[in-house]
Amino acid sequence: MNHDHYPPHYIRRILDETKTVAIVGASANPIRPSFFVVKYLIDKGYTVWPVNPGRAGKEICGAMTYATLADCPGTPDLVDIFRAGDAVPQVMAEILALDPLPKTVWMQLGVRNDEVAKVAEMAGMEVVMDRCPKIEYGRHSGEIAWVGYNRELVSAKKPILRKGFQHFGLDS
Repeated sequence: MNHDHYPPHYIRRILDETKTVAIVGASANPIRPSFFVVKYLIDKGYTVWPVNPGRAGKEICGAMTYATLADCPGTPDLVDIFRAGDAVPQVMAEILALDPLPKTVWMQLGVRNDEVAKVAEMAGMEVVMDRCPKIEYGRHSGEIAWVGYNRELVSAKKPILRKGFQHFGLDS
């Protein structure tokens, strides 16, 4: 996989097939980006398991927080690494200890580790680096097209405005 550019269908398929997300480095601080991502993904209908050892046993956005990936109630479809780049190998070691393995390892904006990506891909997982699932969901659902963001998608179809949140708006 070329991790410098992801085809739109690759990101869209991952977001569409994902049902459970573990966010490693989730924060309960409402001004932190990881808090926004937890809240957004929950609002879109994903089951989110925040992972933060300092918050284990407490809730973030109504979701129980776990100390480690192994403590989560199951294997998530997607692990979103919301940690600094130097923590990625340690998180990857936790991921490789899961059985079964997650389908996708996702590294947040500004986080890239090509060696870890190779390890994940060799183990059969898909990898996304230096991207945010909140931004990518908004880009593919048409939510952020209204503010002039270059979605890199060409479509004559206007987004459908629904009441409340655009729950799983990718297929509409």
